[in-house]
Amino acid sequence: MLTLLLVLLIHQTCLNLVEAKNFSFSSFDSASCESGGNLICWGSVKAANGSLSITSDQPKETSEVGRVLFRYPMPVWPASFSTSFTIRITSNSTVSGDGMAFIIAQDNKPSPPESYGSFIGIMDPSTEGGLLKQLAVELDTYKNPREIDNNHIAIDSTSVDYPVAVRSLSDIGINLKSGRNIKVKIEYDGRGKILHIYVAYAGECMVDFLSHRIIMQDTVPQQAYVGFTGSTGHFWEVHQVLDWNFTLYELPKESLSQGVNRNHSRMVLQVVVPTVVVSLVVVLLLLAVAHRRRKVRLEGRYDIEMLTKSAANAPKLFTYKQLSRATRNFSKENLLGTGGFGSVYKGVLSNSDFPTTIAVKRINATSTQGEKEYLAEICTIGRLRHKNLVQLQGWCHDREQLLLVYEYMPNGSLDQYIGKNFLDWKSRYKILSGLASVLLYLHEECDNPVVHRDVKPNNVMLDSDYNAHLGDFGLARLLQNNAFVTTMVAGTIGYLAPEVSFTGRATPESDVYSFGMVVLEVVCGRRSKGLMEEFSLVDCVWNSYEKGSLLSCVDHKLRGEFDEEQVKRSLIVGIACLHPDQMLRPRMRKVVQIFLNPDEPLMKLPESRPMELCLSLPSSSPTNTTTELDA
Repeated sequence: MLTLLLVLLIHQTCLNLVEAKNFSFSSFDSASCESGGNLICWGSVKAANGSLSITSDQPKETSEVGRVLFRYPMPVWPASFSTSFTIRITSNSTVSGDGMAFIIAQDNKPSPPESYGSFIGIMDPSTEGGLLKQLAVELDTYKNPREIDNNHIAIDSTSVDYPVAVRSLSDIGINLKSGRNIKVKIEYDGRGKILHIYVAYAGECMVDFLSHRIIMQDTVPQQAYVGFTGSTGHFWEVHQVLDWNFTLYELPKESLSQGVNRNHSRMVLQVVVPTVVVSLVVVLLLLAVAHRRRKVRLEGRYDIEMLTKSAANAPKLFTYKQLSRATRNFSKENLLGTGGFGSVYKGVLSNSDFPTTIAVKRINATSTQGEKEYLAEICTIGRLRHKNLVQLQGWCHDREQLLLVYEYMPNGSLDQYIGKNFLDWKSRYKILSGLASVLLYLHEECDNPVVHRDVKPNNVMLDSDYNAHLGDFGLARLLQNNAFVTTMVAGTIGYLAPEVSFTGRATPESDVYSFGMVVLEVVCGRRSKGLMEEFSLVDCVWNSYEKGSLLSCVDHKLRGEFDEEQVKRSLIVGIACLHPDQMLRPRMRKVVQIFLNPDEPLMKLPESRPMELCLSLPSSSPTNTTTELDA
């Protein structure tokens, strides 16, 4: 019975994992707007030199309208979503206009024909008043008679003259027309029906700027298009988008009616739910008495096989007997290593479709955390496919045992080669490149972005050619709609990003921090004991960087046999990833480009090591809470 319940839980969990959509543009090129590209562009829109210009980047005497939409529709309700983008608005005069907007449009058609000027490409006189079902967050740079100023953000639905919410950016010291890069983040909580807008100059802490309740199903069609609009009127102005990320998580249809009748919901919770629970317990007890344990176990195994067969490339179900025979009854001679919630054994399978040699992870079934890790492994790494991932080949829940089967890595884990066994520079550089590649895949390229939460040398396995394979996804979590995972602090001291200890938030940026520490350890050939040691590894590298002698940090075992330029670039990447402010760490896409392309420009580092930790803490109210701490 327990096996059957576990199967149903795994099945439901894995179904929930596929209800997410994500796309990301770290930059834009001309192919983005071409036929077959991911964007549909109209009017004055032009993609070139890494940016997306909504209006012309050269002075024009006539008004312009530009609109660009992601080519594929999004199921915007019931759903939660988070989108972030960087914009830059410039002009050559003190008077300019009119602005730009992020838009959720009802269709993939161009802006209305007379939507230039103050309409910002959202609507025109003929479509005001609710003819179009859309939602826009406008960044307005021109003051019209009914507007508060020429530097505000407003939420529009049926009219640009009468927005549903508005606030001046002058309140927080931001000028849209400053020519500086401005980061905007928009989050929609599909359960609470609240739209949050965050804004800051690039490189600074985001401010929770404006919040408003929006019933999305009353505002836009269920399938809608997301993108940007912009316009000019009598005066020239350039509106550019420099990068864009969008993540959406579909919600159960029940969330549409959440909060409509709270008294009814309370009654259900107080009366119906206890009745159902009691009835379920009685039924389970009767079933447990009526069926012999062996029969239940066989039926449970049959159900697991049905579930795994229904999914493409699903891990195979093994019996305990098969894995016990393969590992010689989990003998000490076959023990490869022991972790917090289980041990890993080498095994040999005969008459199998999988490689003969395997690694079997035996999880402590008496540990609640161990069971959670077991489920996390199956429902994350089990559905992922990347050449630098440890491949989950099978699983077993038999005889109260929780077992996971992986491909065998003959060269063990990376930690065995840091300050211990020798690795040449070519192998080290290949390992770092592979690890960066798989983190990019997890954060941006797989269907459902994943935060690993425990990137460290012990979890990087090496195959026979010393290619890196990231494993141990017991702590991994899918990104939630707010783009971070709030949880109990989990990870390994020394690799744990400083903000995680304060906020409990696991984000792609915290994985980037862990990666940075691994880079320093691999290049320098020594383990980090964390930032609290008297002369930490990070201190050593920063001191060498400030003195212009980065090569002095390199592992002496290499005896000078390494590519000096690759070493310098790797160390700069490492300390950039370790920036105490998560907003200033590079994305993994940039890191991968640096490792693969020797001509890729490096990120700019401060002259001395930054010591200030900037935290953006969650708040239950629209008021922003931002805290700065000295690290």
